[in-house]
Amino acid sequence: MSASILAVDDSASIRVAIKIALSGAGYTVSEAVDGSDGLAKAQAGAYDLIVTDLNMPIMDGLTMIEEIRKSPAHTGVPIIFLTTESDAALKQRAKAAGATGWLTKPFDPEQLTKIIKKVLGR
Repeated sequence: MSASILAVDDSASIRVAIKIALSGAGYTVSEAVDGSDGLAKAQAGAYDLIVTDLNMPIMDGLTMIEEIRKSPAHTGVPIIFLTTESDAALKQRAKAAGATGWLTKPFDPEQLTKIIKKVLGR
């Protein structure tokens, strides 16, 4: 059974790029258009991993992670930030909120796939 991944980004082109890269590696990818949508989908479904942007309207990725981590059912779900931000203090805040890893945009699809395989152990 392939892993189920939730891609959360307000950019349709980024969501498509993530979906193409990860679907090609055998993963099942669902999409969410912002942090609020991502939170709702994460709470409603069972995902093996979440990839999220940081800067989004309605709810940013950091807030979404904090909300997801409040649920005991989601404490072990890896969450990878995929963002244009590279500030060290922001990375530390993300880690404290419960982010598993950080990848900057523009991203290399092979690198994203490699990170996800490593994090998931498959």
